[in-house]
Amino acid sequence: MVTGINHVTLAVSDVERSFRFYVDVLGLKPLAKWSRGAYLLAGDLWLCLSIDEKTRSSPHPDYTHMAFSVADFDACSKRLADHGAPIWRINQTEGPSVYFLDPDGHKLEIHDGDWRTRLQSMRDNPWEAGIEFFPDD
Repeated sequence: MVTGINHVTLAVSDVERSFRFYVDVLGLKPLAKWSRGAYLLAGDLWLCLSIDEKTRSSPHPDYTHMAFSVADFDACSKRLADHGAPIWRINQTEGPSVYFLDPDGHKLEIHDGDWRTRLQSMRDNPWEAGIEFFPDD
């Protein structure tokens, strides 16, 4: 059975540019960097940046994205704005969020909240009738 997420790999077109974005703008911890990739930490999440000649040139049209928790939401959102990170969605859910693109068009988000605050918000203001909640212990 799955016990967690081991790592996430993002295809990138320029390792140095992506490395600088994830380290300098988002504040991820660098672990290793080489000509075709890099390893970073986002909390306990191991993130791999990997050169791929087929890397996208624009974001996918769907809602699929990766959201990061941040220690200081206001400071991180200011860094994103100062960096000019493109915004791809306006927040419509519980808790402050900024939805932005990385240099290769990967859809990302910073979010101030967690699954507990989201579920409580859904219980308090159901998105639709018939939402089924499961025990979380």
